[in-house]
Amino acid sequence: MKFGRDRQKTCRIIRISPCQRRPNCLHCGDFFHSAKARSTMPESYIKRILNARIYDLAIETPLDEARLLSARTGNNVLLKREDLQPVFSFKLRGAYNKLQQLTEEERNRGVICASAGNHAQGVALGSQHLGIKATIVMPRTTPAIKVDAVKARGAKVVLHGDNYDEASAHAKKLVEEKGLTYIHPFDDPEVIAGQGTIAMEILRQYPGKIDAIFIAVGGGGLAAGIGAYVKYLRPETKIIAVESDESACLMAAMEKKKRVVLPQVGIFADGIAVAQIGEETFRILRKVVDECITVTTDEICAGIKDIFEDTRSIAEPAGATSVAGLKKYVAKYGITGQTLVAIDCGANINFDRLRYISERTEIGEQREAILAVTIPERPGAYKEFCKALGKRNITEFNYRYADPTNAKIFVGVQVGAGGNDRADLVAELKTQGYDLVDMTENELAKLHIRHLVGGHAPQITDEVLYRFEFPERPGALMTFLTKVAGRWNISLFHYRNHGSASARVLVGMQVPKKEYAELKAFLNELNYPYWDETNNEAYKFFLS
Repeated sequence: MKFGRDRQKTCRIIRISPCQRRPNCLHCGDFFHSAKARSTMPESYIKRILNARIYDLAIETPLDEARLLSARTGNNVLLKREDLQPVFSFKLRGAYNKLQQLTEEERNRGVICASAGNHAQGVALGSQHLGIKATIVMPRTTPAIKVDAVKARGAKVVLHGDNYDEASAHAKKLVEEKGLTYIHPFDDPEVIAGQGTIAMEILRQYPGKIDAIFIAVGGGGLAAGIGAYVKYLRPETKIIAVESDESACLMAAMEKKKRVVLPQVGIFADGIAVAQIGEETFRILRKVVDECITVTTDEICAGIKDIFEDTRSIAEPAGATSVAGLKKYVAKYGITGQTLVAIDCGANINFDRLRYISERTEIGEQREAILAVTIPERPGAYKEFCKALGKRNITEFNYRYADPTNAKIFVGVQVGAGGNDRADLVAELKTQGYDLVDMTENELAKLHIRHLVGGHAPQITDEVLYRFEFPERPGALMTFLTKVAGRWNISLFHYRNHGSASARVLVGMQVPKKEYAELKAFLNELNYPYWDETNNEAYKFFLS
């Protein structure tokens, strides 16, 4: 069927010529565009986003100024606080919008999804609200806090596989076996539209110019929804996709110009640990994304700290990925004076992961240098080395006697942000004659060696072991070493600044029995609490 020239107009909404075949334009209702033409345009999501039915369960989250991060970067940094959703993640938006669109027959069959946790909670809460039975397949590696939250909302949890892709394959198998309705976590138009409501809120909350929006990418649903809406209304605003370097499936797809499957993915940022970008999401993202950035685990940890300092909330790794990307982008291009938005997309994190995150944060901010240094094996050598560091604070000091001539120490040193101070420190120490290796970028050193410096030292005689506590403040360790240095040979030393009020140090010294009285008097003169650990079973088993 053809139409006359009087019908040959252009849709004001999506700006494409009318089709000669199908009625009911998705946007204007008056003109006639083909389904294929509609489906190839990111603009086709505008009406879906505007009509998304989510606000009886999801909330409009605030767009908060990150004052400290803004001051540090020289830009106006805004955080979209999706961590404040009822399930502490943006995923509720897409999941609930999809559930709302299901037919009665699809609801009655029950729904199923695969998720590393956040989509699962969205489906579970949405299903509970609508009275739908839900089954959630989650990887065995999913943080317990997410598993427990899903169970608490009445969904049946099935733990299967070690990552999202294995869980997804099992969920699809259950769809075939039990006839359940599958709710995809990202590769579905209604899910994408639900996530796109974030963009609608951002542009309403900040009507001024936004230079760039930074979005974490796993399967791509969040970035696709936001990108489609923003690029239609504010094409000058850049959409920056940020991925963990352990699961950069979008960047791989962009480089190959087709979807690829990563051979393996890291699960530190479990919320975005996806091996292959979605088909529908990739179709949109290749049109709306201006740049892809990858960030390291250390940089993500630093992003978690940045968000905490500005909001006093703790983001999950995926939630802080956008901030890590924002900082990297600013440093890469030397940007100042711009308005930058980062999506804080989730806060579902196990509390026990915070120790690891805290440990890696200083390196992620380039505020800590990790060095392997060789110093003379003689009394007073530690004190001389500390003097060589100048006023820099020592964050970690590990050593165990191994050689009568040289001592090899593992040391962490606080340096200025940006990396230049680290390079200056290395150069200064080498100028002073120290043989050293910069281990700051060495994953083995950071993950394992720092905890394994030690072992038995059978050649050591007359060793005693003491544990000390003293007030933690700048220069405290130097003061302690000044008091200890030169009296007896130090055969073991372990110190780590944990940010607590008290510093804890473990020291081994070679003290002949005839000098025990002198040692006792010396320890009392230190005026620090101390404990004799020479007969501790752990010391005897691993170190003596």
